[in-house]
Formats: sequence, C-alpha cells, structure tokens
Amino acid sequence: MKMKKLLSIAATSILSLSLLTACGSGSTGGSGSEGGSEKSVSLRLAHNQPEDHPVHTSLMEFTKLTEENSGGNVKVDLFPNGQLGQERDVIELVKSGTLDMAKVSASALEAFNSNYAIFSLPYVFQSKDHYYEVMDNSEAVQEIFQGTKDEGYIAIGWYDAGQRSIYTADKKVESPADMSGMKIRVQESPTSIAMIEAMGGAPTPMSFGEVYTSLQQGVIDGAENNETALTNNKHGEVAKTYTYTEHQYVPDVLIVSTNMWDKLSEDQKKAVQDAAKASTESHKDVWAKAVEKSIKESEGMGVTFHTIDKQAFIDAATPLHEKYKSENENNKKFFDDIQSHLK
Repeated sequence: MKMKKLLSIAATSILSLSLLTACGSGSTGGSGSEGGSEKSVSLRLAHNQPEDHPVHTSLMEFTKLTEENSGGNVKVDLFPNGQLGQERDVIELVKSGTLDMAKVSASALEAFNSNYAIFSLPYVFQSKDHYYEVMDNSEAVQEIFQGTKDEGYIAIGWYDAGQRSIYTADKKVESPADMSGMKIRVQESPTSIAMIEAMGGAPTPMSFGEVYTSLQQGVIDGAENNETALTNNKHGEVAKTYTYTEHQYVPDVLIVSTNMWDKLSEDQKKAVQDAAKASTESHKDVWAKAVEKSIKESEGMGVTFHTIDKQAFIDAATPLHEKYKSENENNKKFFDDIQSHLK
C-alpha cells in the first residue's frame, strides 16, 4: 500500500511538471490581434468519465459554446477518461494552478472544503425539481461555489449527475432493516459514509473503478449510484436489483483555477460563464435521455428496478440533518436556504 501511494504521488508530480513545462503555470498565451486586443486563451479541462458518458457530451457542448461566445478567443481542450488523474488528483492540480479546469463530483470537493458536505447530505433534496431549483437559484450554492477563491479555485457551473440509489446482486431493500450487515460501496466522503451507516448498511469506501470486480467477487454486497453506472460501467452484469432509495442528488461541479481565472478579461470570463450556464441547461435533457436509455438496456441485461416508499430511509437520515445544522452557523444557513426552495 505504501509503494502504491508513493507511485501515485510520483505520477502526480510528473504530471504537474509536464503540464507546467508544456503550458506554463497559466494558459493565457498567443498574440492578440492588431490594436492591442486581449490575448487568446487555451484552457485545459479534465474529467474522469469516458467519452460516451452524457457529462462528456455536455462538456463538449461547453467547449463549443465557449469558443463561439468568445469569437474564437477562448478555446478549451478536453482530457476525459482520467487522463490527467482521478478526481482528487485533478482538484489538487487546479488548486495549484497547474491545471486550468476540472469537472469533479461535489463529494470529492468535500475533502477540500467542508461546505461541500451539504451536497452529500442524504435527502437534503426532496426531488429532482427541488434539486434543479436549488442548484439554479440558491444563494447558498453560489456562496459555496465562490467561497474557495483563497484556496486556489472557484466553481462556475454544475451538471446533473442524477439521483443515487442502492443496487445489489439480487436483494431488494425496502427499509434500513433490509440493509443490515450489507457492505455497500460509497464514495470517499465522510458524509456518504455516515449516510450508509444511518441507512442500516456497512459503508465500504473505494474508488469507482474497483466496484465491478468487488461486486463480482462478493467483496461488497452492493453500491449506490445512478442508473447509467449499470450500463456505462457494466455494473448491470453483476448487480441485478436496483432499488430507488433516491437518497442523494450529488451534482458534478465545474471548477476553475483562480490563477487562470484572474488572468482572463471580463469579456472572456463572461464567455466562459455563459457557456457553462447554457451547457448546464441543455445537459438536463441529455441526462434524462441517457437515463431512459440506460434503464432499457439494463432491463435487457436482467436488471429489475423497484420503486419503494422511502419514508423509513428519510426518517433514518433526519438525525444527520440535525447534527449537520448544529455543527456551525454556516451549515444551518445553507440547509435552511436549500429547504426554502421547496414548493
């Protein structure tokens, strides 16, 4: 394990050095046009999803719109498939200013800034409509997004990553009692770990890439994710029962290095922000179609989907809400703001 960690650190260091050598500590460059206009900019954006994933599709839309909005003055180069490292790696690279942008899960950001924990809090969002309303209009979300500037990054947008529910090899889970003793893979997020414990299961943190084999070999009894994991990552081959606990709606977040952001002109910033907002909106339809497709394909793989009464799980999560709010004034403010968007 020590050797594996050392190799990981070494790989990240080599990546950082190569990025710095190739592109400099920032990415602005090139000559402006006659008359002293602003310099053109080439930005590097990394994420860990494959190229057939709906989030990659929407990030491609983001790159296209950014170039169009800026009249070709800002270009974005995409690096999918974890080419530049996994989520923790690319967050660190963005924070240091070595990498310009990354799309990461809000759960991964929790390890860097505790304010992001609220996005992993179970049942903080009561429905998809509530989730969309909050992410598009909440002052709390914008405060969290902008509150990390001194840490080397800010967030300028988000993408729907769906609802997260429990799937297992063959067991339908209708209540916390059904999850007793079950080893459930979770993201490496303290909030997600506490959530599975509250829901009756035994949380087992591990990287997403290990889930298929762990399910196949019985290392874990189940996992929790959206429907696309069953098809895009082939989990439907080894997990045949999907139960709609709908315990989380954890957004993907588009972060940018303040080292780069502060170098952009106001027009360039607006071009990027407008592209992010437009691609977020169009992504909602892209995601809905991807989920519908995944459900049909999963059923063809023998997966059965179950809709349940979630109240027992919601009740089990309530103490986590109270604990979260009691920890500090910011937590209570964020939680109350999100709940104020319920209709």
